[in-house]
Amino acid sequence: MMIERKYINPLLILAEQEDIGGGDITSFATVDSSKIGEGKFFCKEDGILAGIEMVDFIVKEKLPEVSFTFSKYDGDKIFKNETFATINGRLQSILTYERTLLNFLQRMSGVATLTHKFVEAVKGTKAKILDTRKTIPGWRYLDKLAVKIGGGENHRFGLFDMYLIKDNHIIAAGGITNAIEKCKKHRSASKLNYKIEVEVKDLNELDEALTCGVDRIMLDNFKLAEIEKAVKIIAGRSEVEISGSVNLETVTAIAKTGVDFISIGAITHSAKALDISLEL
Repeated sequence: MMIERKYINPLLILAEQEDIGGGDITSFATVDSSKIGEGKFFCKEDGILAGIEMVDFIVKEKLPEVSFTFSKYDGDKIFKNETFATINGRLQSILTYERTLLNFLQRMSGVATLTHKFVEAVKGTKAKILDTRKTIPGWRYLDKLAVKIGGGENHRFGLFDMYLIKDNHIIAAGGITNAIEKCKKHRSASKLNYKIEVEVKDLNELDEALTCGVDRIMLDNFKLAEIEKAVKIIAGRSEVEISGSVNLETVTAIAKTGVDFISIGAITHSAKALDISLEL
């Protein structure tokens, strides 16, 4: 997949400003400007690789005197002590951008790896693993790209591409019915062809949402027995999404209830960076 420059350029500029700033004084002092060498990227643990396309983009955009080659691609499994890419060229440039390249690889691979674990846990069911908006500011595009690389799917990108009525909207609008009807009127008036989803906290709210008619219902922090009952009540009249208190120990049982989607904030807000190194 091709990365979108409009999301990448501002983040790359920020990464350069905060890490390189006025210049890599240590590399300038210790390494001759004409010295050429090679570095190898390798992983210190098993995982799912993500960020190769991003690194390739940075090298081509910022390091014209350096070449980047790789034997593994985004979405591939990588294993402990495996070398999956090399970088060749002017050593000053490689050292200056080492941390920037690794930060993108480690963060994205960590998100992809955790996502893949959840995807594997629901294999054999119809449930799809979704991300949320719980991302590092500025990193949403890459976090969501890493989720897709790991086998998950993206929920809405932001507040602008789906109606999602949550508890505070319900309070502010004066109830579920009012909130849903207002969204329907807004959608009709603005001619936005976006789905309407509503979050419910119990079976009474579920009944009200079903009466109004929505595209998707989010069961928020429902216990397993309540999820099973809710799925039977909904009976295909709406898509069903689960949110809250989902982890690798509970996700399989939840998926087996027949829900359509399971959204998990942890795959972006709590993913551990994959341990990747670059050695000359």
